[in-house]
Amino acid sequence: MQLTLEFGGGLELLCDSVKIHKVNVDLPDESHILTMKDLLKWVRTNLIKERPEMFIKGDTVRPGVLVLVNDCDWELSGQLETTLEEKDVVVFISTLHGG
Repeated sequence: MQLTLEFGGGLELLCDSVKIHKVNVDLPDESHILTMKDLLKWVRTNLIKERPEMFIKGDTVRPGVLVLVNDCDWELSGQLETTLEEKDVVVFISTLHGG
């Protein structure tokens, strides 16, 4: 499944300082459904180059990471159970900054 993943607010530093990734994610099984939970596992394995604990906590994103699926807050679409479709755009933005 082709997706565009965008990282901002400092999260791009965990992905070799690349903000936008055009990726092809394999579906997890024969169900032909990809959820955000599946995508987060894929991101941790395939994109995060260092300090995954700055992005992932348990099986979800850390508190303070805003997640948008096609410009819609994932809290409105089911969070980890949000179903992704071909060519969706998923944005991860850290709202936590040093001072």
